[in-house]
Amino acid sequence: MCVARVSNTRFALAGLVLTNAHVVQDVDSVLVLLTDGRRYPATVCGVDEMLDLAVLKITPPSGEKLEKLPEAKLGDSSACSVGDWVIAIGNPAGLDNTVTIGIISSLLRTSEEVGMTNKKINFIQTDAAINPGNSGGPLVNDKGEVIGINTCIRANAEGIGFAIPINKAVSIVDRLAVGERIRHAFIGVQMSSLTPDLARQHNADPNAGASLPDISGALVVRVIPKSPADEGGLRRFDVVVEIAGEQIKDANTAQVAVDGAAVGKKLTLKVVRNGKEVELSMYPKDLSALRQDKEKK
Repeated sequence: MCVARVSNTRFALAGLVLTNAHVVQDVDSVLVLLTDGRRYPATVCGVDEMLDLAVLKITPPSGEKLEKLPEAKLGDSSACSVGDWVIAIGNPAGLDNTVTIGIISSLLRTSEEVGMTNKKINFIQTDAAINPGNSGGPLVNDKGEVIGINTCIRANAEGIGFAIPINKAVSIVDRLAVGERIRHAFIGVQMSSLTPDLARQHNADPNAGASLPDISGALVVRVIPKSPADEGGLRRFDVVVEIAGEQIKDANTAQVAVDGAAVGKKLTLKVVRNGKEVELSMYPKDLSALRQDKEKK
């Protein structure tokens, strides 16, 4: 029997423990070990692989009372700034209760930038040392407040680690706790960042194939056939400048805006096409469901 050992309490809300999905992937049972030596079996309530989050519920043996659990104070990840001091806590290489310190190196790193194209996360990047065993552990600010959940590193680099913003985790923890499947918006488009300089360089190429506007935005590189974007009229070489009323300055802000869209509800985009501004509407689909259907096939 495979047993996943979660070596310290990540943060507890009424007996709930929040950790990474990959920490409890393909396990038969889970044992939560607290720093004071207490041990409790736990069940996996819900998992969202797209966000790499899982919620566990501690289930003491029959007749045994669950004693009060320690709770970590939660911070506000939206208030974080590049350069803020942070502390990563975890058990790297099995070394219990290890603490490392660093700063926030960047914010809103998309999963595509990090190289995790199968995820839908906008990470906090930090140079605080994060290693195998830190996964699921807290990233805290200089006030001791949890502002992220350590989740991954870049294997080909040093001093580059990533954490899931705590605001994103808290926004779905109650739904995961009751086993609800989280839906993630998908419109089916690949974009790259466009700036006036890049547009001018592109237009100077006699073999460019299309003229781009001298503006900043998200350039549509590819539209998946029969996707919401395709059905909504989005086309290659369109430059997205607004999504749901929010100004789009590059591909990252466009991705964040799409990720925040509601599945099945109208999403309005403004694009520049052939020098003219065009307004389009589309209805995002659930990426998780689409991937499950593909896996079944």
